[in-house]
Amino acid sequence: MSSNRKKVLAICGSTRKNSTNEAILNGIAQTYKELMEVTLFTGLVQLPHFIPDTDEEATPASVREFRNQIEKADGIIICTPEYVFSLPGSLKNAIEWTVSTTVFLNKPAALIVASGIGDKAYESLVLIMKTVGVRMGDPGAILIKGTRNKFDSEGIPINSTEKEQIDKLVKAFDAVMEGTD
Repeated sequence: MSSNRKKVLAICGSTRKNSTNEAILNGIAQTYKELMEVTLFTGLVQLPHFIPDTDEEATPASVREFRNQIEKADGIIICTPEYVFSLPGSLKNAIEWTVSTTVFLNKPAALIVASGIGDKAYESLVLIMKTVGVRMGDPGAILIKGTRNKFDSEGIPINSTEKEQIDKLVKAFDAVMEGTD
C-alpha cells in the first residue's frame, strides 16, 4: 500500500444517529488513517428530493457541494444498510443527483452493504455504481450480514472474518486509487 494518504469521501447510507454503518466508516478511517484521510459526508438529509427539472434550471447549493466533494476526493467509500430489500431512499436520492454529471466516472470506489440481510441492497448498489461509472478493485464491494453483532461501538470488526473482508476491500480500493489495480 502507498505511503501517500489519499483523500476519501465516505458516504453513509443510514441517516440514523450513531448507526452501525457510520461506525464502520469511522472504524475504517481510524484503522487505515496512515493510508487515507477519510471525510464523512454529513449532508445526506439536507439534499432535496431529486427533480430533473430543478437540476436543469438551478441546481441547489447542497447538491453542488455534494458533487464538489465527490470531485475533490481521490476515492469514495459507501457503507449502507438495506431498507425494505433496497437502498435507503436518501442514498439513492443522492446518487440520482449525480446522474446528469460525470463526477463518479472513473472515480475509485469501495462499496459496503452492512445490514441484517442486505442481498438486494448489495445488488442494487453495485449495479447503480457501475452504471454511473465508478472503478472498483477486486473485491470492490462486500456484503456483511448480521452486522450489529460483528462490530464494536467504534466500528472495529470483532472477529477475523469481517476484519479480513474489510482489509481486502481497502487494499483493492487503494490499488485502484494508485492506478495499480
